[in-house]
Amino acid sequence: MFRRFRFAKLASVTLIASVVLSACGSSPAPSGSKVSQGSADAPSWTGEITVWDGPRWSDDQNNKYFWIEQKKAEFEKLHPGVTIKIVQTPWAEMEDKLNVAIAGKAWPDLVYNVSNRIASVKNIQQGVVEPIDPFYTKEELNDFFPNTLAEYEYQGKHYGVPVSSRVHTLLLNLDMFKARGVEPPKDGKWTYEEFVDKMKKLTGDGKHGFSTYIMPSYYESWPFIMMDGGRPLSEDMTRYTFDSPEAISGLQKFLDLKFKHQAAPPDMGTSNVGDTWKQFAAADKRLMAVQPWSSWAIASAQKDPYKMNFMVAEYPSGTTGKSTTIGDVLGWVMFKQKDDGKRKMIAEFMKFLTTTDEIYTTAKYYGVFPSKKSAAQKRPFEDNPQMEQAQKISENAVMVPRHPQWAKIDELIQKELQLAVNGTKSAEQALKDAGRQVESILKK
Repeated sequence: MFRRFRFAKLASVTLIASVVLSACGSSPAPSGSKVSQGSADAPSWTGEITVWDGPRWSDDQNNKYFWIEQKKAEFEKLHPGVTIKIVQTPWAEMEDKLNVAIAGKAWPDLVYNVSNRIASVKNIQQGVVEPIDPFYTKEELNDFFPNTLAEYEYQGKHYGVPVSSRVHTLLLNLDMFKARGVEPPKDGKWTYEEFVDKMKKLTGDGKHGFSTYIMPSYYESWPFIMMDGGRPLSEDMTRYTFDSPEAISGLQKFLDLKFKHQAAPPDMGTSNVGDTWKQFAAADKRLMAVQPWSSWAIASAQKDPYKMNFMVAEYPSGTTGKSTTIGDVLGWVMFKQKDDGKRKMIAEFMKFLTTTDEIYTTAKYYGVFPSKKSAAQKRPFEDNPQMEQAQKISENAVMVPRHPQWAKIDELIQKELQLAVNGTKSAEQALKDAGRQVESILKK
């Protein structure tokens, strides 16, 4: 999907592609699952609605679009004269194709994708995205977790409906903890000081307590930088703030794992995604006790060939006393409509796709975390303790900024972080140098 948001990219390297397919699962929704009904005052418009959606979990025929096709058939039956045209769009191609469609003013009616792309401030400001507030009551909106709904908010209105979130957590190889006589963190919670102590004890004989990588649009290291309260941009996204004392302190703590405590390997920060994963999960390696990963890695570590004895834990807490993590949100966005009747019908279909039951089903079978409190209460991961732990962590995740130029901003920051983790620059110099470059973008 993105160079711009790599941990959401479903077709980047072969490893991630295969793992994501594992995360998506292979089981369809139960045949007896509840079917949502159209509302009594549904609009009477008839015609065609164009929907762009990507592949999800597969049925027994390996059809990864079967869920949206089922919803199409059910909705058309409830609304005679309405046709849902599904455009199957690979995740890796979605954003580029959408940008072309917007430039040509030939956008689809409804699109499912990462919020900070389709509901970006840029798209909202250009007036190509419809607000959804007229179609939702206050009670309905309050059912969404605040951090997922906020991803679609702009100047008091909402420009999309969140369905799910993904989040970074720490994965712990429990066999390595046991072999070293190190106790895992109770309830998956630990302070930075406790984390350092355990990582040092887990290091030795060619193995290390911790490792990760730093690359554009990958955010595994960022919760460390944010642990003391640092954030990349101000709340209104007009100022660069990763050069604050809090952010510098967080980055220094991250660098100390490698340079001061020597609890991370010399190549930490420089190795690529595939090699880093194999060092942690490949049965013939398993050289790292702890690594941060996005949600997809949980399902992969539960299945062959990477099946292992592991737990999910929070990032360590810093001076704020609270653990911080970072994630993204996916959902449905309606694009600008001229016909009010069609607008209402699209909204009806969007609500049809995002009932509590459908969000629960998506979470359970697609390996993502529900955007609604009511769906989370149904416990989609009741039989999966690692995913259930990650779901709790997701409910307080900080999301990637929605600045229109975030891709460029991210690349500049990550470049400086790489220099810091290589030992070329200090934490303060790297973050301040990034700031000088980012500010030129923010002033435009």
